[in-house]
Amino acid sequence: MKLIAKTLYGLEPVLAKELIAIGSKDVREVNRAVTFTGDLKLLCKANYCLRTALSILVAVSEFRIRSSKDLYNNCLKIDWDKYLDSNSTFSVVPVVKSDLFTHTGYAGLLIKDAVADWFRSRTGKRPSVNSTDPDILINLHLSHDKATISLDSSVVPLYKRGYRVEQSVAPLNEVLAAGMIMLSGWDGRTPLIDPMCGSGTIPIEAGLMACRVPPGKSRSFFGFQRWKDYDDNLFTAMKEEIDSEIAMSPVKIAGSDISGDAVAQAGKNVHKAGLDEVVKIEIADFKDLLPDNGEGLIFINPPYGRRIQPAAITELYSMIGAKLKHSYAGKSAFIITSDKEYLMHVGLRPREKKILYNGALECIFAKYELYQGTKKRGHKSI
Repeated sequence: MKLIAKTLYGLEPVLAKELIAIGSKDVREVNRAVTFTGDLKLLCKANYCLRTALSILVAVSEFRIRSSKDLYNNCLKIDWDKYLDSNSTFSVVPVVKSDLFTHTGYAGLLIKDAVADWFRSRTGKRPSVNSTDPDILINLHLSHDKATISLDSSVVPLYKRGYRVEQSVAPLNEVLAAGMIMLSGWDGRTPLIDPMCGSGTIPIEAGLMACRVPPGKSRSFFGFQRWKDYDDNLFTAMKEEIDSEIAMSPVKIAGSDISGDAVAQAGKNVHKAGLDEVVKIEIADFKDLLPDNGEGLIFINPPYGRRIQPAAITELYSMIGAKLKHSYAGKSAFIITSDKEYLMHVGLRPREKKILYNGALECIFAKYELYQGTKKRGHKSI
């Protein structure tokens, strides 16, 4: 099968490495996605194990069009009874970037009509559309004149791990948190802290990695479980194989926040994820935290300027920089923020910077190597 793993912008290289690690073939990075090939077992494994994928699509047809009528006619050529029957429900999600359509919804409507007409001409009945809980979710990706029709094997986005009992005002996307940790090169054995943890997404994702817990373990549903060729024995055997590698980790992973409400939320999420013995959460102001000696990674997702006054956010970033410089020598720090203009107030020179997206927000993900005094030769000056 030709498969497509969708992801967030900037995480394509990490996702490609994940796919290779689980046995995928023909792995190729594209914009906000990675294409690959594999069988039904790999499809199940990708949904269950990939930390930086948003969804896994199965391409069923690709073609080029010159008009809206071409889209409809080509969809009529697909053998839809391989995937659903007249008693099934379905929905269509169109992603359209083409001058051939002025309205994305119209392209989706043509797919719905084609599916309905295909069944009506053969059985006299048509499957029903269900936009909230469909048996089959059809994805249309139309770029200029190239159309790809796929089935969404995830349906519920994969960032919804199932451990989030409560969330803060603006929680970090789980896929983004996992991607940041993987981009950092964290080895799963070095202590990791998040001193502004909110509802705990970064420490929890790190805990899942350290303990080799698949991100899909707490989920109750994947879209492919409603497919006609779903093999429950295959899926169960795959899960047992992956779950047998789970082991509690001794690495120190900690989160803290100045908000008692946030810490309470994070604690509930840690418990739901089964990480009480691995991830420790406490109430603390970052400026008062006492760091451990030795190596360590610090991840900071400061409050964005949409929720805090400019003067206060300038002071916050200055405090972050001073605390890192004077208290965390020998460690590496990573800051993600959409308030790019405030990064200069950290007062440290980033070793690396990368553009990532938190939802629709363009963010800078900056890495800082923290040294006492003069940096070692070969490194840029802080």
